Amino acid sequence: MPEIGEVARIVNYIRQHLVGRTLAVVKAQHDENVYGKVGTSAAELEKALTGKKVVGAKQQGKYFWLEMSSPPHPLMHFGMAGWFKIKGLETAYYKPTKPVPADEWPPKYWKFTLETLEEPGKPVTKAAFVDFRRFARIRLIDSPADEMRNATPLKENGPDPVVDKDILTEEWLAEICAKKHIPIKALLLDQANISGIGNWVGDEIMYDAKIHPEQYSNTLSAAQIAQLHKSIHYVCSLSVETLADSSKFPEEWLFKHRWGKGKKDSKNQLPNGARIVFMTVGGRTSAVVPSVQKKTGKVAGDVKKEDLSESETDAVMEDGDDEKPKPKIKAKAKGAKGTKKFKDDEAVPEASDTKPTTKNKKRSARVAKIESANLESEPEVEQAPTTNGTPSKTRKRKSKGTESHDHAEQPPVEEESNSEEHADTDTEMPKPKKRKPVTKTPVKAAKKTMANTAAKRNASARGSKAKASSAGADAPARRRSTRVSGGDV
Repeated sequence: MPEIGEVARIVNYIRQHLVGRTLAVVKAQHDENVYGKVGTSAAELEKALTGKKVVGAKQQGKYFWLEMSSPPHPLMHFGMAGWFKIKGLETAYYKPTKPVPADEWPPKYWKFTLETLEEPGKPVTKAAFVDFRRFARIRLIDSPADEMRNATPLKENGPDPVVDKDILTEEWLAEICAKKHIPIKALLLDQANISGIGNWVGDEIMYDAKIHPEQYSNTLSAAQIAQLHKSIHYVCSLSVETLADSSKFPEEWLFKHRWGKGKKDSKNQLPNGARIVFMTVGGRTSAVVPSVQKKTGKVAGDVKKEDLSESETDAVMEDGDDEKPKPKIKAKAKGAKGTKKFKDDEAVPEASDTKPTTKNKKRSARVAKIESANLESEPEVEQAPTTNGTPSKTRKRKSKGTESHDHAEQPPVEEESNSEEHADTDTEMPKPKKRKPVTKTPVKAAKKTMANTAAKRNASARGSKAKASSAGADAPARRRSTRVSGGDV
């Protein structure tokens, strides 16, 4: 946003190229934000300025106006991105990122254009007010030129640090600071207190005065008030004198080194190595040098400690202000949803880097259940029914001669092994039935048994049919029947 120095730059151009000239052509295009919100229209502006002479240009903080040969007078505010252009001149206080064609007129985003009357020895001057963000304000003040500052909104704004040095005294500043309990930078940014101080000017004043921007205004000492008063006049006066030309600013100014926030490979520090940190004060991003701007009283907030080095921490933290402890993360309760309990003798599946699908989860659970049941050298044990009446079976298989490296050798299961599990039942535990060792997994063994049973049934049926039809069946058929029926190994 254009501040006191940038507005002074435009006032200087207007005095050089428009004051003393008659406006022959005035064109305005209506914008409800720029004109309507302050009770003016583009048509009213055209009518009020056409044919009149510009007799002066003045400023109060961020406001400036043209003094016409007769009322009303146009009062303007640039807002966030407004500007005043004069054809053939580079009035901008910054270097445009994209070059603008010299013959482009009217310029893009114009709100009104002026064209002076051609006079002997004086070429026609063309000017335009532009604003692409539409936060600017243009209004007409119907009052004598010398009473403009007594009209709204100028009378509601505070004194200008350059124009009103006789008002903005050290005593006046001390009184304003004592009345308010707000961060000192927020006080300076409020145009009702002092006109013309914006974000970068406010930071420069704070840095020059060695005052932390978050410190409350009513906690400043008399010495700090005195230094603050000097810094306000020094920074604002130099900004106006140089017409906001940053190339003429002193090298030690914070302005020269504060624009690295968010940029790659930016050091965010002064030439002497002092770090620059950023925080929000008064709704604006503020640049602060903690090693210089120390807190001496109560403040609205603190700089994040992670942004500071150890040597700078003492400069920005209040005495006794300890870092807040990090919140403890509660451990997940046992048996919570989403967790699985494993018995002491049950293998815990290894973690996988890939996210398991539903199918994989079921398969993993089945494999884990099978592996936990396959204890070495243990026959299948049929257990008594559980409390819900459902029989529970545990199958074990013999080792193939090599021990698994994931499980320790388990002892044979005895009858008393499940006594605790069935302590609440009166059912007597049956003796275990010994069976042949299963050399395949229970699922495969079951399928094999079912296949053998079906083969036996088919073989028996064929054999009975053959005997009934012919008692002297040939040997190959009997051998074939015997071979099929003997498939259960």
